[in-house]
Amino acid sequence: MTTTAAPPAPQLTAVRRTGVGWLAVVLTSLGIIAFSAMPYFMASLADLAEQGTGLASGYADQAAFVQAALYVHIAAASVALLVGPWQFSARLRNGRRRLHRILGRTYLLSVAAGALASLVIAPFNTAGMVGFFGFGTLGVLWLWTGGRAYRAIRSGDVHAHQSWMIRNFALSYAAVTLRLLTISLTAVQVPFSQDPGGSFEAAFENAYNAVPFLCWLVNLVVAEWLIRRRGLPSFRLVDPARAVG
Repeated sequence: MTTTAAPPAPQLTAVRRTGVGWLAVVLTSLGIIAFSAMPYFMASLADLAEQGTGLASGYADQAAFVQAALYVHIAAASVALLVGPWQFSARLRNGRRRLHRILGRTYLLSVAAGALASLVIAPFNTAGMVGFFGFGTLGVLWLWTGGRAYRAIRSGDVHAHQSWMIRNFALSYAAVTLRLLTISLTAVQVPFSQDPGGSFEAAFENAYNAVPFLCWLVNLVVAEWLIRRRGLPSFRLVDPARAVG
């Protein structure tokens, strides 16, 4: 009779931390889908704008194709947040590879649709030029990293594929960090405001003007740290082999 030795304590702790982190990502993603995305499919943009819900006020009076792109973006981003975390499940990846591939294709297709739609709605965002460049850059990077992840797995480079998928989901998760950062930055400002009457509105506006870049820059820094920690190919602006040559 053979027995399997228990993993060393540090390794077991790392596994538990990974599981807790993964669960936190899943739960926060589901929370954003439920509270920020679902309302758009339960009422018209006009009704949501009157209620002051999310982005509705900025898009309720836009052309039909812009409103359609908004709905495509919300739906596709929701699918990406729902499916994305399961791409990082080792049990699913190793035990049910066919399902892993199906979910991977679903995820990347939703990313492509969401990113292209985001480029349509970016010029009409409510954060002005900062939002246009911040959210526009996010859309371009979201599409580009998804393409790199697909190309890597098609060429059989599993490690590069994993690196690019981590980066790509970090950009998908910007939907979560955008809300968390907006709430945090608003809360930090309010106690120091000298105008109690308009403190919240001004603080919220200041916070929202910062998050179009912060919401994905922070995530990419964390993603690159995770990639290096796992010994996966990290991002380099210059290929070391070519630099030497």
